[in-house]
Amino acid sequence: MDMDRRELADFLRRSRERLRPREVGLTEGPRRRTPGLRREEVSQLAGMSADYYMRLEQARSPQPSTQLLRSLARALRLTEDERDHLYVLAGHRPPAGPFAGEHVRPGLLYLLDRLHDTPATIIGDLGDVLAQNSMSEFLFGCVCTVEPGDRNIVWRWFTDPFVREAYPEAEHEHYSRLHVADLRAAVARRGTDAVASALVGRLREASDEFARLWERHEVAVRRSSRMKVLHPEIGAMEFDAEILLTPAEDQRLVVFTPPPGSPAVEALELLGVIGADTVHRSHV
Repeated sequence: MDMDRRELADFLRRSRERLRPREVGLTEGPRRRTPGLRREEVSQLAGMSADYYMRLEQARSPQPSTQLLRSLARALRLTEDERDHLYVLAGHRPPAGPFAGEHVRPGLLYLLDRLHDTPATIIGDLGDVLAQNSMSEFLFGCVCTVEPGDRNIVWRWFTDPFVREAYPEAEHEHYSRLHVADLRAAVARRGTDAVASALVGRLREASDEFARLWERHEVAVRRSSRMKVLHPEIGAMEFDAEILLTPAEDQRLVVFTPPPGSPAVEALELLGVIGADTVHRSHV
């Protein structure tokens, strides 16, 4: 990313002028002519030299470090969006936002349920299944009722042979590499994260295949893919898996749609009928 010195200088100046001294614990005084904070006050709050901050506002400074940007964001009382904008203008990738963990927002759950004729699942960035709609349960089985440690799709893929029976054997190697490469990217994004490290350690101990693929250090963020599912009653069904990011960086909404005009369109309708009938009979 390139540093945009002119825009960075303007953003810093505007942010400084909007901030009132009393908001940072300073006394305004009757003789203050500068709107907002003075440059010297911002530099003092950020723990940096006044000369360097002045050069930042004059668009003639070298690229600031991420540590310095964190200090400036705190000193200027920036919101998360403003902080991210500061990082982008300075030529750095913004830091990751707060994780949602296992909590799924009610609006997202409502959207999931409204997709009544389309399989959809909410998963965490490490592969934990957080929520499924009915069609997803009809297609893949209900994962959310199993033990929390076993709801991870990567863990299930490498430790439960039954899971692989739902996919053509010729594609098993492809899915194994896909799972590991996507997990590798998620672990790197999290940095020194105990949950991610524990999952990788557990997988390496439980699966020689996973350990072998992990050593290859392949990285590929999964955004969309074509996949074939072998349903025990309907047979082979082909889907496009579209992966949509949610407001929280550690959650994704995965929607499985049949290719237009493919046999999977009718097969999906049949799946809805069979699945609903199975649920009805199980409650009788």
